[in-house]
Amino acid sequence: MSFYSPGQTAEKTGFSLDTLRYYEKIGLLGEIDRTAAGRRRFSEDDIGWLGMLRCLRETGMPIADMLRFSELARDGDDETIPDRIALLEAHDRYVEERMVTLRAQQRHIQDKIRYYRDLVAGT
Repeated sequence: MSFYSPGQTAEKTGFSLDTLRYYEKIGLLGEIDRTAAGRRRFSEDDIGWLGMLRCLRETGMPIADMLRFSELARDGDDETIPDRIALLEAHDRYVEERMVTLRAQQRHIQDKIRYYRDLVAGT
């Protein structure tokens, strides 16, 4: 099994060392393995989980929902999969609504760009 130092993990995931410590402290990460000297070392599974957390964070999921999802994932597959699906479906709806809003705002920005380019061109 491959392990990564906190610095390597930060580099691979794009999270800062402070964020990794914070996520561990609040429970978004499960138990992180430690060396004999007590230094944290992250597994491939941890890296994968951090990728999921990045996806959720970058799509606007609140920390409380990320914590709930993390707890459900640690509780096991049999009983928690329907709850995880429901949580992710709700977030997916939020993401879709946000994308519709962002697309409309982008069109507004593009209209303004065209307006300014027309002014510069003298038309």
